[in-house]
Amino acid sequence: MIDDVHVVLLFAGALGSGLIAGVFFAFSSFVMVALGRLPAAQGIAAMQSINIVVINRWFLGALLGTAAISLALLALSLARWGDGAAVWGLAGSVLYLVGTIGVTRRFNIPLNDALAAVEPASAEGAAVWARYLVEWTNWNTLRTVAPLAAGASYILALR
Repeated sequence: MIDDVHVVLLFAGALGSGLIAGVFFAFSSFVMVALGRLPAAQGIAAMQSINIVVINRWFLGALLGTAAISLALLALSLARWGDGAAVWGLAGSVLYLVGTIGVTRRFNIPLNDALAAVEPASAEGAAVWARYLVEWTNWNTLRTVAPLAAGASYILALR
């Protein structure tokens, strides 16, 4: 049986996952397309600025706060494995932690670091940018689907 704390965590996990999915959706669906239409030096400079500004308490609070909630829900799901909600809580936690945090750390952050290291107006910058637009957006699209599915799993656990 789900208690009040579990309900609050599932609800918060669903909201946080949805919020993060929405941010990532915006980037995959139109922000990166718009930046890709700019001359390479301008696109690079804009993305370099975004990658600095995104490190703030609001975004990181939502991203990492939802990860903390997902860890708590993972533990609750394992502890209450016989509960009908456990499988959905576990699925949501794995989707968020692996598909959002894991992909971010393994793929998007290294791509951001490589972009930060180039001079926007250089030939090297243009080559990195061409690769970045495709690879970063592909990984970001996975980061869009993962928290969306995690949020849906948390909602199903609430049934």
